[in-house]
Amino acid sequence: MKKKLIFTLMLLCIAINSCGIYRPVDQRTFPGTAKEKAKKNIEEGRGVSVNNLLKRGSGGFEFNTSNPLWRASLELIDFMPLTTVDYSGGIIITDWYNDNNKNNEYIKITLRFLNNEIDANSVKIIVHQKKCGNSNNCVVNEIKSKIKDDLLREILTNAAKIKLEQDKK
Repeated sequence: MKKKLIFTLMLLCIAINSCGIYRPVDQRTFPGTAKEKAKKNIEEGRGVSVNNLLKRGSGGFEFNTSNPLWRASLELIDFMPLTTVDYSGGIIITDWYNDNNKNNEYIKITLRFLNNEIDANSVKIIVHQKKCGNSNNCVVNEIKSKIKDDLLREILTNAAKIKLEQDKK
């Protein structure tokens, strides 16, 4: 009976080890701090961790409807179709948009939130332009245009107004 138990335990250990549950990890290939690990997880598309689910009431998380930059940005581009809106990742990406003035030119806007402060360095705006020819040959380029500066100015202005309204309450 004892031999069967030892044999079963050894077989179980081998099965667990061979099926990939135990996987040795080289710590030199992983970032050191928690922020670096979170950044790496976001880049790899891993948005949720068990530790984040277990933490409650940490006080550090600012709900998206109370973040003035986030709200101002969404209100400003609400006429454009959105493809990606990820508050935890701090990014908003619109779909290709055409205002029907030019049938073969489209723009796409990416807003990346670097922090929650109402500051010009808190939001990175990237504007892409797509020009399509008659045979659907399209060329996409990032453009430096007045749209970028106007968006940033309007976002900061509206965010400041939202912040003032929040402070009054």
